[in-house]
Amino acid sequence: MTDSSHGSSAHGAGSVDACLRDRWREALVGARGTASGPDPLPYADNLLARWAEPQRRYHTTAHLVAVLDRIDTLAGYAADADTVRLAAWFHDAVYRPDRSENEERSAALAERALPEAGVPADVTAEVARLVRLTVAHDPADGDINGEVLCDADLAVLAAPPKEYAAYAAQVREEYGFVPDDAFREGRAAVLRQLLGLPRLFRTPHGVARWEPRARQNLLTELELLSH
Repeated sequence: MTDSSHGSSAHGAGSVDACLRDRWREALVGARGTASGPDPLPYADNLLARWAEPQRRYHTTAHLVAVLDRIDTLAGYAADADTVRLAAWFHDAVYRPDRSENEERSAALAERALPEAGVPADVTAEVARLVRLTVAHDPADGDINGEVLCDADLAVLAAPPKEYAAYAAQVREEYGFVPDDAFREGRAAVLRQLLGLPRLFRTPHGVARWEPRARQNLLTELELLSH
């Protein structure tokens, strides 16, 4: 790689981070309502550092951007889109593929950080609840904030085949410490659990636009794992 291409790559990453800082500020200020608070940017920088940790291959800032973009698409279905956006920022803020309590630790991080950042207690509680919901992606009927977050997080399942294959490969890289046979067995169980859900998506947009392709992608991956 030449110096110029490296500089271009670094500039691109910087532009993404700058855009994400702006999106964080807007969501945080919106969630604060009339309350005031400290400068939002140190909180954004802490979260961005978490999302850039070296053990991540899929759960990176690119995933965060994708989820935030999908929340923008689905915002009209949410009771409070800014609260859902904050939940997106925290939902994989703690991510260690060799541990099972990532969502709980991510929710606890939100419960510590958001009050300090000036977010009211009821909004903080809702953000933490939404983060915990991403364990199973199975919101209750009528939980419209939960439906938006879960649909946004699962929308990668409806990606075009080439993008879906890249996602599946990145997940495998994150679990590189797991032997092939054990990974195939565990991944197949996850895919079957998802396929067993009555609906993968809950919002009208998700049901209409993402459900059919997602199920086809999951079935294709499951077939590939069995060979």
